[in-house]
Amino acid sequence: MTEQIDHLRDTLAGLMEWFLGEDLEAAVIGGVAAGLHGHPRLTEDVDAVVVGTAAEELITAGKRYGFAPRIKDALEFSQRTHVLLMQHRSGVGVDLSLGALPFESEVIARAQRIDADGLVIIVASPEDLIIMKALARRPQDIADIAGILDIQSSLDTERIRHWVREFSALLEMPEIFDELESLLRAAPQIPGIG
Repeated sequence: MTEQIDHLRDTLAGLMEWFLGEDLEAAVIGGVAAGLHGHPRLTEDVDAVVVGTAAEELITAGKRYGFAPRIKDALEFSQRTHVLLMQHRSGVGVDLSLGALPFESEVIARAQRIDADGLVIIVASPEDLIIMKALARRPQDIADIAGILDIQSSLDTERIRHWVREFSALLEMPEIFDELESLLRAAPQIPGIG
């Protein structure tokens, strides 16, 4: 387990060097961000969102920082899915979401720098992470939301509700917003909820 943590830390350090060295509009999302904003948890890969840089450029630049495509047809896959599958030289996978929505640009603009034992990591805000995880809806995402709500006592719940309501309507899935409301109601320590 210690080796896995070391590899994850090496990957995050390389990712931050890449983001800053290439002046990328990017932020860590997913399990790493959830662990930094909520209850710490181990994850096997790193997720990030990048706005304004083409997949081809990311592949070329990533090599300078120890990252390479994880699959043979990574470029073609990214064109279909808007996700570029990379891997750090440590062996840890990195999923780069190629952001194109106004919301994703806001995620980058609102990102925070968190010091994790001397390593500064650029991560999505807790609010934006809750929004993304509310849309993903997997059991781990719901647990991550609960963990963030348990730790964070001051959240912009209007922002969270606004975006989840917008995406719920766009997807024609009102249950997404209903699930979020249930989670928010279960977190009475946050002012304005309940």
